[in-house]
Amino acid sequence: RRIQQSGRPHCPQSPRTTPIATRSLSSGPLPKRWPRNSAPPHLSVLGELVGSPPLTTAKIGNPVNQEFPSNVEESWTIELDRIATRLRKKLIAVRRHLHRHPEPSGRETKTTRYLADILTEAGLTPQIGPQGRGVIVDGPAPDRAQRICLRGDMDALFIQDGKKCEYRSQVPGVMHACGHDAHSACLAGSVLALEELRRKNLLPWPTPWRAIFQPAEETAAGAKEMIAAGALKNVDAIFALHMDPTRTLGEIGVRDGAFTASCDEFAICIDGRGGHGARPHETADPIAAAAWLISAIYQTLPRQMLPLKPVVASVGQIAAGRCANVIPETAKMRGTLRTLDEQSRAAAKATIENIRAGAEKTTGCQIRISYPVGCAAVINDAELNRVLRKAAETLPEELQVNELAAPSMGSEDFGEYTRHVPGSMFRLGCQKSPVCAVLHSPQFDLDERCLILGARLLTRVAILQARPKKLAENCSAADNSQ
Repeated sequence: RRIQQSGRPHCPQSPRTTPIATRSLSSGPLPKRWPRNSAPPHLSVLGELVGSPPLTTAKIGNPVNQEFPSNVEESWTIELDRIATRLRKKLIAVRRHLHRHPEPSGRETKTTRYLADILTEAGLTPQIGPQGRGVIVDGPAPDRAQRICLRGDMDALFIQDGKKCEYRSQVPGVMHACGHDAHSACLAGSVLALEELRRKNLLPWPTPWRAIFQPAEETAAGAKEMIAAGALKNVDAIFALHMDPTRTLGEIGVRDGAFTASCDEFAICIDGRGGHGARPHETADPIAAAAWLISAIYQTLPRQMLPLKPVVASVGQIAAGRCANVIPETAKMRGTLRTLDEQSRAAAKATIENIRAGAEKTTGCQIRISYPVGCAAVINDAELNRVLRKAAETLPEELQVNELAAPSMGSEDFGEYTRHVPGSMFRLGCQKSPVCAVLHSPQFDLDERCLILGARLLTRVAILQARPKKLAENCSAADNSQ
């Protein structure tokens, strides 16, 4: 594979990467990367949007491995891309419906019903999650079959939609600013494609799959809720994607190991003794204790933790007092603590506890710290990422597979799944304009051609991960010998 240098501007939400061009699916030199904000001329499955040639002209050959029979490989990948082409308008409609009617974390009942109806119309039997939120759906398989799971989230954010387009949010103060509407649309497309391939008897081998349409990702509660409801029963691998507006259409970002950080929200309550602002010596000032505590956390954590393992603590909210000349009785703070592994996570909490104890002795206040919300780091399994890279190679267009140089210190509650089973999450390029649009922005939007690309990648990953054990061993041995 040939190393290429990226000309994309670095954005804070996405670590710098070293793009690696996947090899061509036909013989010959690697093609040049297509211009920013445009698709390659032969991106056939995006169909009418780019004026590409008919799908049947794509040369698929034997892209995965010599161990995959060419005739079997061509039959299901070609049919999958035909199905995806037919689904293009439907998936755009699904995404736009969800974008117009967003529901924030914990309230996704209408979104759940809408997605469940789509699955029911396809002949599937979806199960509704706890409190009428979230959907779990299985493809037909023996009762105890180990399943490959695909996950997408569905919740929106409390942000006023600032776009001027016909599908802008119709709910005041709520919008899909993190791409969860697109995640659900991609997952729906993958489910519909898997089911159609099964009905046509075109799956190359038995592919037991499960799809999780998850609520409440933004509050780090949804994954735990779905796991408690049995979402991971008989699951031995799980995959997901996340929209990335810093990458253009046709780019994906992958990384083995730590992918995103854990995130624990902390709440600190400081009980002091109030009094007159002119006589602080008669009080136990909770505001002074809060200032001492913040300074100690910011200064001590970096000195106590291993420098090679990042730890980020940020206080985002302070509340205390009502009058300028009155020292209040209490002060409250909220913030987040982020790490990349469970050992650092535990060590950071222990350090903060030591700081708390010291602050109590120094200030005379009583200080309580709790962690009401939290999710684990996403740890990507190297073997599942190998399957993902192989899946990218089976696409008739040329994708840019970018190996991420560093994990993100942002969080994703997909990490709760990877605590239980091997998992893989990747970033899917969706940039709508050359400007580096950020997630959680009132102007966030995406290039809707990424919906079909995401659905096709998820479908390919599920099928390749389900390949028979002997075949998988042969593929791994062949890869290691190269």
